[in-house]
Amino acid sequence: MHHQVRIHYDNANGFLDPVMWVWVSDGATLEREVEASGRDDFGVYFDLAYNRSSFNIIFKDGKGEEVRWEDEDKNRSFHKHLGEEAWTMADRHNIYNVRPAQTVGNVIDYYNLIKHLIPQENFYFPQTDVSGLDMPSMLGANLLTDGSILFGFFHPRAARVYLAGSFNNWQCPGSPSPNAAEFIEMELYRGFYYQPNIWLTRITPDQSNAQIEYKFFIQGGSTDTERFVPDPYTRMFSDDYKHRNSVIVDPTIFIWTDQEWKTPAVNELILYELNIYGFTDNASEIPEDIEGTFKGVTHRIKNGYFGRLGVTALALMPTAEVPVKRGLGYEPCTFMAVEKDFGTPDDFREMINEAHRHGLAVMIDQVFNHTSNEFNPLWNLIDDGSGRGGFYFAGETMWGNKVATGRDEVDNMLIDSCKHFIREYHIDGFRFDATHSFFLNHKLLHRLSHEIKDSGFKSDAVLIAENLPNEKDLNLQGYNGYAQWSNIFHDKVKALLREGVYENIPNSIDHMGTMIYFSKDSFAAHTNNVVNYCESHDENSVHFEVATTGASHLQNTLIKDRKARLGLMTTMVALGQPMIYMGQEFGVERERNKILVAWDSESEQSRNFYKWTCGLINLRKNHEALKLSGYNPIDDGKFSWIIGPWMHGNRGGGKRVVGWRVNDSMDERLLIMLNFENHDVPVEVDFHTPGRWAKLADLNHVWSENPSELEDGYNEADEGISIIETDGLMPEFVLPPYSGFIYKQNS
Repeated sequence: MHHQVRIHYDNANGFLDPVMWVWVSDGATLEREVEASGRDDFGVYFDLAYNRSSFNIIFKDGKGEEVRWEDEDKNRSFHKHLGEEAWTMADRHNIYNVRPAQTVGNVIDYYNLIKHLIPQENFYFPQTDVSGLDMPSMLGANLLTDGSILFGFFHPRAARVYLAGSFNNWQCPGSPSPNAAEFIEMELYRGFYYQPNIWLTRITPDQSNAQIEYKFFIQGGSTDTERFVPDPYTRMFSDDYKHRNSVIVDPTIFIWTDQEWKTPAVNELILYELNIYGFTDNASEIPEDIEGTFKGVTHRIKNGYFGRLGVTALALMPTAEVPVKRGLGYEPCTFMAVEKDFGTPDDFREMINEAHRHGLAVMIDQVFNHTSNEFNPLWNLIDDGSGRGGFYFAGETMWGNKVATGRDEVDNMLIDSCKHFIREYHIDGFRFDATHSFFLNHKLLHRLSHEIKDSGFKSDAVLIAENLPNEKDLNLQGYNGYAQWSNIFHDKVKALLREGVYENIPNSIDHMGTMIYFSKDSFAAHTNNVVNYCESHDENSVHFEVATTGASHLQNTLIKDRKARLGLMTTMVALGQPMIYMGQEFGVERERNKILVAWDSESEQSRNFYKWTCGLINLRKNHEALKLSGYNPIDDGKFSWIIGPWMHGNRGGGKRVVGWRVNDSMDERLLIMLNFENHDVPVEVDFHTPGRWAKLADLNHVWSENPSELEDGYNEADEGISIIETDGLMPEFVLPPYSGFIYKQNS
């Protein structure tokens, strides 16, 4: 059967004698040159009769081989379903079934017309442009102060874009019964790099209390001829799981009361990693209707849970919309929308506001390395010929489609996400998932730091990277660099606790000083560059690790408990910032990637563990000498090693022991000793300063008040030495198996 098609070509290459070369993939029956049939205001056009359902075309200047051809990446595939008329452009491989829209202006001029209508408080209006050309993208759905809504959509390949929603009966060319009178066609503007790639329209919908839902309808430029797409910048998705419409959100309605809040300095951070769902699910003190939600966490904040524990920052696992209910949250659909199963955007704001009222910073986990494979609005959204998945993707990771970080327009979107959460949700900082350069281009992270901190957008924002194994380039100038989850600390402490190899790290005396001294001889330039932890959502709890992979003698319940305490104390006293994972405060035995905690089944042993943990964390919180900050506290005279496997025999030589003295600017002096051996280790202790040294903590008790009083739970018969009178040197101090001590000079 013969078909007829007219193919338009804009001839932006300036070919003097444009010719269309036509062929099919199998090289049979259709391979010929087609001369132009005529010209129009679009360019030239070619009339072609064909008898195949699809064929390929490319354009050249004149007949024969020895002429100027388009680049091979402009090979185009025509399919019969495109109809009897199609349009092509010299700068792209796409073929359209509608005539591409003309550019009507540039975004800077448009921005200048409406900038006086942008809300000034608790509202983020997208303007990131990493190119330095300062193009305000205005992407997403932004409510302006005059009641209008400005819609912006980035798409450099679409022929035409329409806005459809509850305000126009979802009318567009793709509607079941199209009514052109109700169409809202978006206009194309020159945006990033002054190229036509941003579509804008502004409407003033009927003011009612009904939820406004919308989508974009694009013609051409994706892998589909036409398709509806959610807004990549949507602040919320609808409850309709089938349609997943974007929803208009007014971020300015919520009344904030945290105006006096100030994000803490990095060295003040004591991080508590939690999953919104897992943290309150099946907890008896949480009302059933708010279990597993933002409101459930708010309830615990108000009840003083974190105040008693002593942590200073909540490190939230991902809060972005994901297609999987009650999971870990590491399958983002887009980067601005809040997970509706956790609650509304205002529920999230209420939680953060309450956290700030109770002295807690809030950080969220941003997953910029990959997206969900199940529901992914960005997948094949822009067919730019770059490969599988289109413009927003660059291969795969073991978790999902790899995001094309390092591509300017993609980075703009991800940086906008962070700015959005800072401005509209008062977020204090971010933890970025799997940021090793194998998964994520560090160009993004460097630019993000500049855009947020250096530019003054939020100069005190906390930036944390899960950069495993750790790379040095994220240090920046040290104090202002990224804090990195330290696998050097984690892997070494796990090897010591399990008394075996962990991730190829042996249970040896090597690198024990590195573990304690903020990995300075490995990757960190400054104490701010390190987050220490022995448990996280990605790691087995110490109890589980020791019980399932450690030696047989470690299976004893009391030994597991002691190991967990030793790991937690090591985390709290090592230089850098400590982090614990929800449930660790009770010594929970848990496999990695488990988010449910048996909150209501704590044994007496768990309650004792919790009481001790609270004391230890508050000790860290209240003693400046445990929060040393700097490039090299040894050179600053604030840190001195007193025992270690690299020292002489009576100073721990050859043993898995480590000890040090610290003092802060207020001249508070502390001494810390840790023993990972399974036997007594006698050591000579250099207290340096004569006088009375009182025990603040061991693995059984913590005394957080004036240590000279020693009344809180102290029992001399059980505890042994509590006050040490010394002339500065103690010839022998016996470190029991699996033990830890913190002493303070009592002035």
